[in-house]
Amino acid sequence: MALDTDDRAAEAMAVWLTARGEAPGPLFCPVTQVGQVVIRSMTDQAVYSILQTRAIKAKVRAFSPHDLRRSCVSDLLDAGVDISIVQQFVGHANVTTTARYDRRGEHAKKRAAKSLHVPFVVDL
Repeated sequence: MALDTDDRAAEAMAVWLTARGEAPGPLFCPVTQVGQVVIRSMTDQAVYSILQTRAIKAKVRAFSPHDLRRSCVSDLLDAGVDISIVQQFVGHANVTTTARYDRRGEHAKKRAAKSLHVPFVVDL
């Protein structure tokens, strides 16, 4: 599965940055119930709680921030991004750590094997 080139992440980020404003501080911060952005760090528990709420609303199995990181790594690798670039993208100090996040499994190995060109001629 290739990454969607029409991904609207940049557009979503632009909208968030407009709402967040230009004040220095963390990129992602809490928003009050009345929609006011509070420029301060979010706790780990707050992020986890937001994801749990979103999972319930989306009617999917619960997931954690770490699950998103694993999915990001696997999706990038699946799209053909070099593992050393993925390592830098996710901020791992060692490429071995990045490799442990790879959840693509057997289908990725099969696809890799199919991409090999093996010249073979039968002489009869």
